[in-house]
Amino acid sequence: MISMPIMIERAARLNPQGLCTRFEGREYTWSQVREQIARLAAALGSFGLAAGDRIGILSLNSDRYYQAVFAIPWAGCAMVPLNTRWALPENSYAVTDSGVRVLLFDDAFTEQAQQLLQDVKSLERAVYMGEGECPDWAISFAQLVADFEPVAIPELDSNDMAGIFYTGGTTGFPKGVAQSHRAIWASAVGALPLMEMKRSTVYLHAAPMFHMADFAGSMGATMSCATHIILRAFEPGLVLDTFGKDGITHALLVPAMIKMMLNHPEVDAADVASLECIAYGASPMPAATLETIMQKWPNVGLVQAYGQTELAPIATMLAKADHQAGSEKLKSAGQPTAVSELRIVNDEGADCAIGDSGEIVVRGPHAMIGYWNKPEETEKALQDGWVFTGDAGYLDSEGYLFIVDRVKDMVVTGGENVFTTEVENALISHDAVQDVAVIGIPHEEWGEAVHAIVILHPGQSASEDELVAHCRERIAGYKLPKGITFREEPLPLSGAGKVLKTELREPFWAGQERQVS
Repeated sequence: MISMPIMIERAARLNPQGLCTRFEGREYTWSQVREQIARLAAALGSFGLAAGDRIGILSLNSDRYYQAVFAIPWAGCAMVPLNTRWALPENSYAVTDSGVRVLLFDDAFTEQAQQLLQDVKSLERAVYMGEGECPDWAISFAQLVADFEPVAIPELDSNDMAGIFYTGGTTGFPKGVAQSHRAIWASAVGALPLMEMKRSTVYLHAAPMFHMADFAGSMGATMSCATHIILRAFEPGLVLDTFGKDGITHALLVPAMIKMMLNHPEVDAADVASLECIAYGASPMPAATLETIMQKWPNVGLVQAYGQTELAPIATMLAKADHQAGSEKLKSAGQPTAVSELRIVNDEGADCAIGDSGEIVVRGPHAMIGYWNKPEETEKALQDGWVFTGDAGYLDSEGYLFIVDRVKDMVVTGGENVFTTEVENALISHDAVQDVAVIGIPHEEWGEAVHAIVILHPGQSASEDELVAHCRERIAGYKLPKGITFREEPLPLSGAGKVLKTELREPFWAGQERQVS
C-alpha cells in the first residue's frame, strides 16, 4: 500500500548513493537518510506509543525535520507539524487538541518546548533535534539515532492518518486537518507533471517545512529521488545566493517571499542559470509582481499552484506554458491537476454556468479525512467527498479556474460584493506601491467600506487621492477604497506567508457587535 515510508524506501533503492539532503554543510545520501529514518522510527517505537498516536514537531527547517516527517509514520504514528510563527498559547492549543504525546524541537523553541512539557497533560517526552547541547529534561535526537537499530516499515494502510496539519488561515480559529498517506501522495502525483521534477532536480526548502506548501515540493522531490537543499528559514539574500551556490533547479515560494527577493539589492547579481522552475502559491500573486519576475528572469519557468491544506494541498496548477506576458490566463489559477475533480456551485449546491462565480468545491484522493475533533465543521466542509473550499471563483470555457476571492474576505458595501483581490491588484500596479492589503471596515451607511492599507516603496510618495484616481481607471467606482492607511512596517504574515487580515481589521472593528472575518 502507498505510504510515506514507502516513498523513502523506493528512493533509497533507486538512487542509494545520490545526494538526498544538504543542510548547513551536512550531507546525506538516500541510503544514509533511509538508515537514519529507520533508526529514529525504532527509537520512537520504544516510547510505548500506540498506532496512530501523535508526535509533534516544533522546529525551523533542517535535515532532521525532513527525517522526522518520515520517521514518525514509519513508527506507525501521525505527525503534527507546529506553526513556527505561533506563540505559546497557540501551540499549546494545537498540542492539547491533537493529544501530542512526544514533541520534537530545536534550539529556537527550547523555552516553548519546556513549557509545553510542563503544561500539556498528554505530552510525555520531548526530543531535542537542535545542534547544541541537549537539555537535561529532553532526549537527544542524535543519540536516539545512534543507539537504535533500524526497524522495518510497519503494515500501513494508505487511508491511515499520516498527520494533522493546523491551518494557518487568516480567518477563524485554527483547525487540525487530518490527512492520509494517500492524500499526501496523490497531491504530489498530480503536481509532478507540471513541476517537471526528475532525479537531477535540486529542490530548495525555503518555505517553512511545517506547512503544506513546502510539502507539495518536498514530496515531489522525494518521489523523484532528487536532492533537497534546506535553508533554516527564508531570508531573501540567502535564497538568492543559494540559487547559484547549490545549483537550485526548483523552488516553491509564496508571493510575499518573491516580492522580498525582487526588492532585495542583490537581485540583479543573482545567478539563476540552473533555475528551471519556481512554483508559487498559498496566497494571491499581485499582477505587478508576476510581471516583474517574468521580465527579470525570462528563462525561469513559473508554475502557480492553488489549493489548501484540506487538499494536501494542490487542486489546480497554471503551467509554465501559460505564463505568457499579457495573457488573460495569468489571471487564472490554472486547470485542475490529474487527481482533482473541480466544480463551481451556487448557494443551493447546483453547478454554476461557465463564467458565473460560486464556491469552489474539489473532490479526489487528496481530500482530507476531516477536521480533528470537529465533526460539525467536517460535515460542513466535506460533503459526499467534496471539499468546500470557502473560495469564490469561476471556470472559463477551457476549464481554467479564476479565483475571485476568499469568500470570507469579501467586503459587502451598500449591497454590492467587493472582492478584495481585485482592489489590491489595482493598487499594487501603481509604481509607488510596494505592498497592500484591502479589508472591510464598519460604515454607518453602507455597512462596510472598502479600506486599503498601503506600504510605499522607500523614497517614493503617493497621496490617497492619487491612488484612488489610479484605481478609478481600473475598477468600478463602488470598489474604490473609501480610505487608505499608509504604514511603514511590513504587513503581518502567517507562517504560510498569508496576510493576517484579522489582525489588520481589529482596530477598526473594536467594540462592534459584529465583526467581519
